[in-house]
Amino acid sequence: MCHTPGSAQPTVQQPSPDDQENGTENRALTALSIRERHRMRECPVWEEETAQLVYVDINARTVCWWNPLSGEVQTVGLRDPVGCVSLRREGSYMVASGTCLGLLDWETGQVEWAAWLDCDKPHNRFNDGKVDPAGRFVAGTMPEASAPGLWEPGQGSLYTLLADHSVVRQLDRLGIPNGLDWSLDQRTLYHVDSLDYSVRVYDYDLQTGGLADPRLVCQLEPEQGMPDGLCVDTTGTLWVACIDGGRVIRMDPETGTRLCTLEMPVSRMTSCSFRGADYSDLYMTSAVDSLSPEQLLREPQAGHVFKVLGLGVRGLALSLAEGPHRPAQLKPGLHPWGRTRLGSGGALPT
Repeated sequence: MCHTPGSAQPTVQQPSPDDQENGTENRALTALSIRERHRMRECPVWEEETAQLVYVDINARTVCWWNPLSGEVQTVGLRDPVGCVSLRREGSYMVASGTCLGLLDWETGQVEWAAWLDCDKPHNRFNDGKVDPAGRFVAGTMPEASAPGLWEPGQGSLYTLLADHSVVRQLDRLGIPNGLDWSLDQRTLYHVDSLDYSVRVYDYDLQTGGLADPRLVCQLEPEQGMPDGLCVDTTGTLWVACIDGGRVIRMDPETGTRLCTLEMPVSRMTSCSFRGADYSDLYMTSAVDSLSPEQLLREPQAGHVFKVLGLGVRGLALSLAEGPHRPAQLKPGLHPWGRTRLGSGGALPT
């Protein structure tokens, strides 16, 4: 049973005979969402200490913090598009904004910029990123679209920010570097290049953060949508959000086999991450930007965050960047949703 955008609930697509041989079953699901509409929600991060969800709205240039009990959303606004956010161990959050990497202090809304990259590419910005199992922040840069659906190939890079704020370029000549995560044994990096419609795997040196021996996990067809954000569950399988495909797919990284497909009620699915008390809830972000007025009428939930229950698998806790992490505190003087504090952070690094 396939689900069409605009319906209220996601479903699991009926597995093919090959999928059934792999033990996949059709399941009933329940979906909840953060119902405020965002332009380009991405990078859902669960903060265990406070049981809050942190994420970004790339095009609104905000880092967002959602309390699932009260429903309140607070935001900190930055001056450039915000590609991703990660938890840090020293009272702040790692952010990638514009072509800079920095440390966001939630209480003040200020950013201490640590690195400025791609200085020779004025149309680039940071996109997705995540902290590796050793505490290093890994994030990719991509070109902005020169026209709707048109990006210059070969402009992206993948960078690693080290604890001393030095930066290593791990990969270059990428299309649109996107979702990334590590295998259960921490020896493998899975990485999406959206422009190539591909998910690749690299040998990962946990001591240095170095990459080697790239291999193709899967190549999606354009009609399936671009692969975007991804995460790994405790069985070692991948969950990949497909933007403009209206789905999140689960796949076996060893064979590239699709195990099941979550057909969503909106087309622009951007990322996914297992969160909640036991990491059994799959949170999925979506976008509203680039939808036509007609599409918006068909997809009233576009730009929401969805939570899917009952998948029968769990995710992993996220790694923290170096230094102790102090979680964000709800500010009684700040109104939920729509009020921001500017995080200018002073001058850019030179």
